[in-house]
Amino acid sequence: MPSLPSSPTASCCEEFARVSRRGLFAGALALAGTATAIGSAVVTASPAQAASARSVLVVLSLRGAADGLSLVVPHADPVYYAARPRIAVPAERLLAKDDMFGLHPQLGALMPLWSSGRLAAVHATGLPAPNRSHFAAMEEVEDAAPGSSTRQGWLNRLIGTDANRSPLQALSLGGGVMPASLYGPEAAMSAGDVESVGIPGADQYDAKGGRTRSLHTLWDGQSGPLGRAMRSTFDAVDGFAPVKETPDRRSSYPRSDLGRAMAEVARVVKGDVGVEVVTVDQGDWDMHSDLGTLEWGRMRRNTEDLGASIAAFFADLGSLASKVTLVTLSEFGRRVTENSSTGLDHGYGNVMLLAGAGVKGGRYYGTWPGLTNSLDADLLVTTDYRSVLSEVVASRFDASTAAVFPGFQPEQVGVMTSL
Repeated sequence: MPSLPSSPTASCCEEFARVSRRGLFAGALALAGTATAIGSAVVTASPAQAASARSVLVVLSLRGAADGLSLVVPHADPVYYAARPRIAVPAERLLAKDDMFGLHPQLGALMPLWSSGRLAAVHATGLPAPNRSHFAAMEEVEDAAPGSSTRQGWLNRLIGTDANRSPLQALSLGGGVMPASLYGPEAAMSAGDVESVGIPGADQYDAKGGRTRSLHTLWDGQSGPLGRAMRSTFDAVDGFAPVKETPDRRSSYPRSDLGRAMAEVARVVKGDVGVEVVTVDQGDWDMHSDLGTLEWGRMRRNTEDLGASIAAFFADLGSLASKVTLVTLSEFGRRVTENSSTGLDHGYGNVMLLAGAGVKGGRYYGTWPGLTNSLDADLLVTTDYRSVLSEVVASRFDASTAAVFPGFQPEQVGVMTSL
């Protein structure tokens, strides 16, 4: 058996705590605007003019660096089992096995999507160069423009390619904090849940609407950036009203933060107010210790929640699933070799899952580089994650990938069909 790395120091996990939604990452509020609305962008289309979304992209971020080698196991690579004598997933328990890969057994709820060709995985994906800092890697993944000094996320650039953009096109749900992928000059919304989208103070205690009237009096005549931002906020809140009228079906989802968030996303899609991009987070995947086995541990719990929440979401959508594509992202992967705390330290390459509309599913994609069993070995990246996202952008939005991922030349992955 190879020697094992020591368990991580406390400072490593403290970094993720600082950038989690309940930690330092909440400081992004100062940059992203309030929890209910909108950056200081000039809005070129009111919600009344916004058409129904032809396509909806849901970006699900697995915060804390999920272990892709556990989610999609390379069972035919012998190094995997040699490097993980205690935490490896047994080959005979894997789902959807082919000659190389298989899905973690706790993703069983996703098998109907896989069998119907609506779920795929792309392995050995990631950043063009290793980055083991949670904060820096999140920023780099979500900006998706290495070397640029402009602070603008790739999803903000995506909605900027639409000539008829509106303040309802992009929404971050669940954390109430704008992720870096949505930050930038284009208007976007962020809220903890559907019901919290509104004007603060305009509630049951303000029966005569004095709060809203006062804000309109204050801002409607202002021509500067703050005036435009506030009018965008008013328009977005008014335009969002149909979403609040959609049934809340969270009882059919897992009783977890992710389950509740995905139930809210389904309400947004059903409300059909022109939302095209939605971001959701799931954490904590920073498993330096107690990652565990199929019988116990955090990987088992997180993976079951992930699979069940995605499955419930697509079942809830019904026929509307035909226009929704979901992609999972994580800032980096974990090391190949387990550590002494039955966990895994920060690594490099990872896996991306894609589900729903346009996905050529029921199979695994990517070029497998092989694993190395040493203390500092990583899964290498053979597919830049932007190549995967480029196919989603081009096929589902008919947008210029050069505008969304400046300076990047995507390689063909083949995971998406065209519209």
